Amino acid sequence: MITTKEAEGKSRKSPYPFYVEQVPKSGDKVERFLSAFAVILHHSNYRFLLDMYIQVTAHCARCATSCQVYQASGDPRDVPCYRTSLLLDVYRRYFTPQGWFTGKLWDVGNLTEARIDEMAKLFYRCTACRRCKLECPMGIDHGLMTRLGRYILSETGIAPKGLVVSVREQLEGKTGNTSAIPLPALMDNLEFLQDELRESKGITIPFPIDQTGAEYIFFPAVSDYLMEADTLMGNAAVLHAARIPWTIGSQYFDGINYGLFYNDWILGRIIQKLLAETQRLGADKILIGECGHAARSARQFVPTFSQNGAPPVVSVIELTWQAIQSGKLDLDPAAIPERVTYHDPCNISRSGWIVDQPRNILRSFVKNYVEMQPNGKENYCCGGGGGLVSLDEMHDLRMQVIAKTKAEQIRATGADIVVSPCANCKKQLREIATYYKLPVQIVGLHDLILRAIQFKPEKA
Repeated sequence: MITTKEAEGKSRKSPYPFYVEQVPKSGDKVERFLSAFAVILHHSNYRFLLDMYIQVTAHCARCATSCQVYQASGDPRDVPCYRTSLLLDVYRRYFTPQGWFTGKLWDVGNLTEARIDEMAKLFYRCTACRRCKLECPMGIDHGLMTRLGRYILSETGIAPKGLVVSVREQLEGKTGNTSAIPLPALMDNLEFLQDELRESKGITIPFPIDQTGAEYIFFPAVSDYLMEADTLMGNAAVLHAARIPWTIGSQYFDGINYGLFYNDWILGRIIQKLLAETQRLGADKILIGECGHAARSARQFVPTFSQNGAPPVVSVIELTWQAIQSGKLDLDPAAIPERVTYHDPCNISRSGWIVDQPRNILRSFVKNYVEMQPNGKENYCCGGGGGLVSLDEMHDLRMQVIAKTKAEQIRATGADIVVSPCANCKKQLREIATYYKLPVQIVGLHDLILRAIQFKPEKA
């Protein structure tokens, strides 16, 4: 016999069509949410942070002044501290002694399915760019709270299809990567790119596969192998010119880690695959290509999940700047006559890790360079951060609301070329350029290096 409550649950449609149930629908949604929250608290270090946040949190809303989503929408629910308070209220009510006692005694502050639906909506209106953290007087990391909220939701059974399908192929599929590229197709394409480089640069620039004992094992965003060929060829050209021993692994070659966007457990499993391939080939260091979230997830979490000492994680941008400083790259200063600006990917710039290096690289051979305002650590997100660019169902939100600030930034520079060393940023920025009719070309950093780098022709 089906109760009235069960019948209402069965007839109730999800308000968010891009979500998919990952786990069996055992128990009601509130029970699943609280159970997932409890397990995560038990197996992680989030409790210490949440205990601190519920003591210091204040609804001053200074974070609203730095949030591009709120600035465009004007919806008070888009203020970062409001979104964070939804999660903190649940923690305070169910996971602190005072909250539990008060809630039981007065029957107040109880979690409802409507509140879970609100969290599901608002946590995926946030790009997790963490710009709001720069303004918070109490140092609350609202981007991290967005990640925790998504983690709980995903373990409850609520997660975006686009992210779930991609990581399922990466972790359990036949190809083992988010773009489902078979190894033979990868090998054929690398051979084709080698021919392209030989024709354009007059020199053989190899893409080494399964070279044991190399200094670096290279993990770009797997989409670079097919969709960002100039970026990949620019990476290979720099590594060849600098005489750096490197290799690509045949058993795992995807730097993408969507776990960073919605599930820490998934994030850890992907890091383990990266570490296993590094160990298999005996590489000394991990080299990440032009991908903001791939670089950040590897740099922050390789040490966390390494069992026998973490290999150093290096961005290809850092390596390129070192090669220029040591005089190993010959870049033609007349190769790029266009007006060029630079977009800072949040995942590598917000912490101050990679801010000056790409600018120094560009100024070394680009004559007409102009900055966006603001820039560096304070730059605005492209609008597709936090995995939103992978969710086609959210295209209208990304274009009509989140992207408005970035479109205005780009237009104000008067640039012909926007450089961004991030696969997700490039996809979002190209959509912005089309939607707002901006007369700009969106490229990677190593796309321009490929145009400018010069080699002495090989002898016949």
